[in-house]
Amino acid sequence: MYVNMKKEFLGDINTTKDILIPKDPLERVIGHDDIIRFVKIAAKQRRNLLLVGPPGIGKSLIAQAISVHLEKPTEEITVVNNPERPERPFVEVKTRKEMESERKNLERAEGDVVDPHDVPKAVAERLGFRCPHCGSYNNAYQSVCPNCGGDKYAQINARRKHLGDLLGMFEMNSGSISIPQERVTTTRMRNGREEVVIYERVDGDGIKILDQHALEKRRELIDEKPKNVIVPLKRNLFVQATGASETELLGDVRHDPYGGHPDLGTQPYERVVPGAVHEAHEGVLFIDEIVHIAPLQRYILSAMQDKVFPIVGRNPQSAGSSVKVENVPCDFIFVGACNIRDIQYILPPLRSRIQGEGYEILMKTTMPDTEENEAKLAQFVAQEIEMDGKIPHATRGAVELLIENARRRAEVIDEEKDALTLRLRDLGGVVRMAGDIAVMNGDEFIDKKHMFFAIKNAVSIEDQIIRRYKSFENAMEKDMSSSQHMFHGKLGKSNENVDRSYM
Repeated sequence: MYVNMKKEFLGDINTTKDILIPKDPLERVIGHDDIIRFVKIAAKQRRNLLLVGPPGIGKSLIAQAISVHLEKPTEEITVVNNPERPERPFVEVKTRKEMESERKNLERAEGDVVDPHDVPKAVAERLGFRCPHCGSYNNAYQSVCPNCGGDKYAQINARRKHLGDLLGMFEMNSGSISIPQERVTTTRMRNGREEVVIYERVDGDGIKILDQHALEKRRELIDEKPKNVIVPLKRNLFVQATGASETELLGDVRHDPYGGHPDLGTQPYERVVPGAVHEAHEGVLFIDEIVHIAPLQRYILSAMQDKVFPIVGRNPQSAGSSVKVENVPCDFIFVGACNIRDIQYILPPLRSRIQGEGYEILMKTTMPDTEENEAKLAQFVAQEIEMDGKIPHATRGAVELLIENARRRAEVIDEEKDALTLRLRDLGGVVRMAGDIAVMNGDEFIDKKHMFFAIKNAVSIEDQIIRRYKSFENAMEKDMSSSQHMFHGKLGKSNENVDRSYM
């Protein structure tokens, strides 16, 4: 029986193996209960978000959680060949209902499979299912009727031979033909009109009927315009574009060394590649550290405003540079994240768009030191262990040590007393180091000794430098190479000992 840490306390578990891990990603977010309310609104009302705070406090987890709470995609985006102007392919958007209708039409185009008893007797005989001598039905590939012993194909072969004589096709007269016809084309009356109908043998035990409607659909499918599905109906609704290049964010048209030659090259519509703004259609586009793609912010703003964005070839030296697909849909929820110091570098119109159609949220770095929040940290440890998949669960004693470390981090880093840190990525590193030590020791669980070792050693490089050298200045002085020491020592000697040839 698993323990729900939203309702129970740390004392109710023996190890993190006992903890219930919520299926809803929003329930896995620790310490931001008030923010989650806005996040749920953003998912339901399709609002944009700007999450501000230091790294490692759950911004990307929140963005992913929004995508889980969205409805399934309803549209598929396809680029279709334009035979008159290949460099200007069409964009086609199909809804789920339209695709379902097409699927049903395709099934109808495939025809209905019926029992041989349900078709005219003459058709069943010509396809080999009915014996013309005794009228019994059996396998089409049995040339001798198992009921009467007669040759089922004798009359069929006689007709073929007679037709061959009439047409001068002497080849048909030689040898015995023991295979029945695979297809019979005839006509029938339906609703007072005569229509063509085709009967096809299926795997020796069934007959497929292709009526006028099915034949027309087949013809349509054969004549259908070539296309390239760039955003399929089944897709991930969370698209992370952190650090994306212009091509990755906005799409491109691949180069073709043959310039799209109809016989040798690849046609322009086949070379169209969607960008992150298009792949996030109906979903979430998440960009962490948004200032790192500052030159591209104006494109994101344009896509957010128009909800469509063209795909063009972005390399002027490429054959794709002449190709452009207009009005490609990109209706996404934008979630941006940054540190406090980087707010000033966000494009003002982009911030205005977020404020007008969403929320700006300052993330917390600590939470009150309560029994309820200690239980949440225990849930966090269980989540990290499950997500890692390579380390064992932790004992309650080990979790208590980590909570004590979270208390100390809140006091040292954020100068908050009676608080627990929410810089959870750092705590996750401690858990993984403790788990790795337990694995190397062959221990079943992460216990206090593993956690104590990890807390002591899982520190940043800056802290390691301070520990060893006492200050950054000392570290840089000690870290100078021997040649640098010799050079500086030479300059410190009397002037007559210094080589002036370079002066």
